[in-house]
Order: sequence, then structure tokens, then C-alpha cells
Amino acid sequence: MLLLRGLGRDLNAVGGFREPAIGNVVRRLMCVVREETNTCSNVIEEEKQQPQQPVMSSLSLSSMLWALPQHVTVYKNANSKGAKVRSESISSVASDAVRDIDVEALPISFQSTKPELKTNVMEAIQEMKDELEDLHRSINEQAPKHIHADEVILTYARSKTIELFLKAAASKKRNFQVVICEGAPHFGGHSMAKSLASAGIDTTVINDAAIFAMMARVNKVLLPAHAVLANGGLIASSGSHLVSLAAKKNSVPVVAVTGLFKLCPIFPHDGQDTLNDLVNPSSVVKFNDADFLTEVEVVNPVHDYIPPQLVNCYVTNAGCFQPSYIYRLLSEYYHMDDWNAF
Repeated sequence: MLLLRGLGRDLNAVGGFREPAIGNVVRRLMCVVREETNTCSNVIEEEKQQPQQPVMSSLSLSSMLWALPQHVTVYKNANSKGAKVRSESISSVASDAVRDIDVEALPISFQSTKPELKTNVMEAIQEMKDELEDLHRSINEQAPKHIHADEVILTYARSKTIELFLKAAASKKRNFQVVICEGAPHFGGHSMAKSLASAGIDTTVINDAAIFAMMARVNKVLLPAHAVLANGGLIASSGSHLVSLAAKKNSVPVVAVTGLFKLCPIFPHDGQDTLNDLVNPSSVVKFNDADFLTEVEVVNPVHDYIPPQLVNCYVTNAGCFQPSYIYRLLSEYYHMDDWNAF
């Protein structure tokens, strides 16, 4: 756990704060280690018990409210006075701090010499890798349930997940139309429209200014996700908030298509600035026009925050969920003690 926590801090320091999915994978791995530790500890306890005395377990209020019972606690040495065992770098783990760990206070599986724990953790890591490799296949299997015949689907800019999702629906002999917003100033919608058209999908590209005018003819909006927040909110490409507001005004359902590895245990305390980054405004305003903008501050955000009330459902590799169910998924995928580990 010390090594994983240090790895998460190092990855976050070199740019993981801009790509929260990196930290999510590390948190998921930390949760897997805790689960396998609990499983191994229960097996050892059962072996110590006599066959006539079954092991009894009691449910607490927290275990009923959360899908994952939070049984594992952080053990600290009595002489450390709450000091951190390691610093910000993996290579800076002090040998004295490791020797000061109270072995008797650790879970019983760490006190044993059984090799099952390491084997189980390695198998769980392999399962995580297989889940990430089969991510798009699991999502695309749900395409026929959400895209029906003769529908008009609107999406914004380019997304590999949305592109594969639409192609999977087309492969099931579903005839539908796709309206793609060009996504200025990078215009990723043009390249996505070309890719969908080459797959035989009826595709139309519109200007971002025409989103509200076209929304009355749309049956469904598909949006990709840069991150899914703990309250069910969505972090997507800049301009997606405009799309979701227009959809809300016209009562058009908004469906976010994403993998669960983008699920973040972060709450949007900063509103539109949550997990956002500002880039050079030269892609929006030319430097030649700088003389006319001496009294104007140009802000060019990379992402938009979309509140949960503007999203109808999330299509993930584990199924379809409403934004109000995201808190439950957090308890299944991450341990609460690891939410703020780095």
C-alpha cells in the first residue's frame, strides 16, 4: 500500500491531475489489495476455528449503506505520533520507518507465511487489465438498447468511445442519423464525421452556434466523459455544457458513454473550474487582434462541468446507471480511505 500510494502521488505530480483516470486505476488497485487481504484474513481465521464452531459475522450500519464493508483500517505505530511513513517519492521510503511498523497490529494475513495473498493479488490485477482491454466491447454490446431505428442522435466533437458505440449500433442493422457539432476551435467533429460516413452512417456536421436550433429535431444526445464525479456530475469537452442545457430546454435525454475507470471520488466544489485547465487563447483569438482586446480577458477552458440534473444516464462497461447511483459505484470500486490518498 505504501508503494501504491507513492506511485499514485508520483503519477499525479507529473500530470495525473489533468488525467484523473490515472489516479482512478491506482485507487482501484489499492481497493483490490484491501479486498484480497480481507479474504485471506477470513480464510486464516476460519482455519483456526473448529469445524463445530462456525464463524459469525455481524452487519454494521455502514456495511448496509455501502456496497463494500469498510473493515480494513490504517494501522499506525504508537511511537510515530501520526507521522507519515513515506514522503512524496517512492525512492524515499525510509528503512527505519519500515522497521518501526508494529507487525502484530497488521491484518492477520500479513503475519502469515501463506503465499495465497500474493497469488490472489496478481490474479486480481490481471482481471483489471482484462477489464480495461474489453472496455469498449462491453460498452458496445449495449448500443442496440439505447439507439433505435430512425432516431436522430446528436454528439459533440470527437470521441473514440462514442464513435465505436455508434458503429456498433450500425452493425446491428439500425438505421439512424447522426448530427455532429464541429467542436471549435479544434474541429474534431469533422474527422469523426468522416469516420462515421465511411462506415455507412448518415452523418451531418453543424456549427456549434446551430446547436440550439437543431436540438428540437434530436431524439437523443450522446456525450463522452473526461471524468465522472462523485455527485454524478460529468466533466466533458468545453462546449458540452451548452449542449446539455439545450437538451434540457427541449426535453431531450442526455446519455454519457464512458468506462468506469473514469469514475472519480471527487466532488465539484469549484463548479465549472473542477478538474479544468486553461490553455492558450490563441486558438480562439488571433494575436493580430490583440490591439482590439486590451480591455478584454479571454479565457479558453479545456473542459466543462455538467451538473447531474442535466445527465439522464451513464452507459458504462458495467451497465447503465443513473447519476444518483454513482455513490454506490464509488463504494464498490474504491475504498474510502484511498479517496484522498494522493
